Amino acid sequence: MLLIKNGLIHDAVEREPYRADILVDGGKIRSIGEGLTAPGGAEVLDAAGLDVWPGFVDAHTHIGLDGSGIGFEGRDYNEMNDICCPQLRAIDGINPMDPSLKAARDAGVTTVCTGPGSANVLGGTFTAIKTAGRRVDDMIVKAEVAMKCAFGENPKRCYRDKCDSTRMSTAAILRRALFDARDYRARKDAANGDISKTPKFDMKMEALIPVLERKIPLKAHAHQANDIFTALRIAHEFDVMITLEHVTEGHLIAEELAAEHVPLAVGPTLTHASKFELQNKSWETPGVLARAGCDVSIITDNSVIPQQYLPLCAGMAVKAGMDPFDALRAITINAAKHAGVADRVGSLEPGKDADIVLTDGCPFEVFHEVKYVFIDGKRV
Repeated sequence: MLLIKNGLIHDAVEREPYRADILVDGGKIRSIGEGLTAPGGAEVLDAAGLDVWPGFVDAHTHIGLDGSGIGFEGRDYNEMNDICCPQLRAIDGINPMDPSLKAARDAGVTTVCTGPGSANVLGGTFTAIKTAGRRVDDMIVKAEVAMKCAFGENPKRCYRDKCDSTRMSTAAILRRALFDARDYRARKDAANGDISKTPKFDMKMEALIPVLERKIPLKAHAHQANDIFTALRIAHEFDVMITLEHVTEGHLIAEELAAEHVPLAVGPTLTHASKFELQNKSWETPGVLARAGCDVSIITDNSVIPQQYLPLCAGMAVKAGMDPFDALRAITINAAKHAGVADRVGSLEPGKDADIVLTDGCPFEVFHEVKYVFIDGKRV
């Protein structure tokens, strides 16, 4: 049991911070209020003079699959032999010993949504994990968060000489997979358990059934406005859920995106425009979208931006005009909602996991210092 006393709490729910105590028991936040007392034997941490935040959450990263200090031989985030591989699962490739995870938690990033890259039109499922642990099975917050799909230059570049050289073919490959999965599911349902009528097991089709049943969304890599609209068009055609990832030109179509009511993950922005579809990259994008009424997360796309700089990215968005409270929510509760894990993480509220960060100064600023990080109530 742990009692954190006298901290200035930024809970990602209330706009204004307030001074209160937090009681932690069994890895969960039990209560938040003034003048809380610790039961006998509880650890008491005096947080006077410190700011208290929810553990930071990144809604889109490749941490553990694309790690620290490795070359091509250690990268496990892009399958380069099959443009359509929805059967792949991030949890089968994550390396919990990757030093990037330690750097993340030392900076207060306690939950990440990590998974396949964007080489493939369908790349497999993302997972949400805590950033502390030795065995990925024990780190999982949600095993299958979303099904990764990709639009734009990356699938074209990786498969140009094989099967995909235009945006039209990228869209067609995704449509074909969804059509096939819909037909496969219908045949399974019609068989009604009769093994003689049931279609032969197909691992790819099985992996897409949760998407068709709206149990997980498509997680759509899209930078340009036209790619964003293609992703939305296909989601509407098949009546599936979708989240939009990167959204580089989102500020150019903010009103249209606000009307769609889909989660938006903006970034990585702390890099130069390395390809033409990034030519409109701007730190103003998350603020413009938030002011338009969109649900915005800020992401690192680690290892494009090292995971520990997630709070700095929020600070850069504030510098470009984003409301500081919106920026905080973009790396806490909005990111948790984007990943489908807001019932457990993303804000400081009773009943949620005790993922808590104490800092000396604002984490958006370069000179702040992280004093303590707790994951599930344990100091890490």
